[in-house]
Amino acid sequence: MRLLVPAETRAGENRVAVVPSTVAKFTQLGLDVVVQSGAGAKAYATDAQYQAAGALVVPDSGLDDALAAADVVATVRPLDYPRASRLRPGMVAMSFLQPAADLDTIRGLQAAGATGLSFDLVPRISRAQSMDALTSQALVSGYRAAVVAADRLPKFFPLFMTAAGTIQPAKVLVLGAGVAGLQAIATAKRLGAKVSAYDVRAASADEVRSMGATFVHLELDTVEGSGGYAREMTEDRAARQRDLLAPYIADSDVLITTAAIPGRQAPLLVTREMVEQMRPGSVVVDLASETGGNVEGSVAGAEVNFGEVIVWGAQDVASQMPIHASQLYSMNVLALLGLAVKDGSVNIDPEDEVFAGCAVVLNGEIRNEAARAAMGGAGA
Repeated sequence: MRLLVPAETRAGENRVAVVPSTVAKFTQLGLDVVVQSGAGAKAYATDAQYQAAGALVVPDSGLDDALAAADVVATVRPLDYPRASRLRPGMVAMSFLQPAADLDTIRGLQAAGATGLSFDLVPRISRAQSMDALTSQALVSGYRAAVVAADRLPKFFPLFMTAAGTIQPAKVLVLGAGVAGLQAIATAKRLGAKVSAYDVRAASADEVRSMGATFVHLELDTVEGSGGYAREMTEDRAARQRDLLAPYIADSDVLITTAAIPGRQAPLLVTREMVEQMRPGSVVVDLASETGGNVEGSVAGAEVNFGEVIVWGAQDVASQMPIHASQLYSMNVLALLGLAVKDGSVNIDPEDEVFAGCAVVLNGEIRNEAARAAMGGAGA
């Protein structure tokens, strides 16, 4: 069995699907690891390190042959249509494949009779925790959000008591207490800030307090979805929530928003007017900018000013810390493949709830409902 790790082709993607330190673990599963030359360069993993770990490094000119000989292809971003369509029937491609967005890739997998597994869709169940790449990458994003905020804020995060007087700690408010939000809370606390947080889910209050932060109670009904995520709320409730959050936001030096609903546009939590009520020099970090934004007017990959407040729109945040992001993702790939490899071959069992959830395409059949709907029912 062969596992191919090609170089990422999407602009801004610095991660790599397999890092040298995990090559031996894949070998133990019975997989020969083949890596395109330079695939790990942006994550500071050299060809020599892959070779020393036991991987075969192939030049760009040999990629097509390597693709034809592989049993599994692991990437961070989905393969483009030309590569996906050249896979052999039964081959497995693993990536962050978004069913309603990466339609060209899905068409390519369908045409090839191949299988496409998406880390976006790994079910949040106990036995799949080690495969949950959304969680591992959210950890990176949450940490990065707090660091970015501390870098942009023109004042200290921690309390300082000096001979010249006392410097009060920065006030940080985090909206959304999922993995990214909790890591943002933890990092801001380590940097010495006074942190508070809000989330619509009932379980979040205890989680926030366990990180040493203050939970903001708004006296609103909780909004709990499946898999531990929040679900969409009515516009009336959203408007009421914004009204109640406004004074907390105005009193904060830093606002970090992390709220997301899988497969849907990010909920609008903060209006431009609310941001403009913050003190001059305040900073907003919107981790949801790529999916529409929690903050009105935030721009993915850009830093904009609302009056005298900086609004940092997130884009490819995990990719900005590619060394550890790649290390974590590589272990997620290993865990999912560990479930698939049996008796010397790669077997995707459609009855297994993990694969039933994450197999967007199985041997050329489009199985994901969102993908079928986006393609007008093709492959149903």
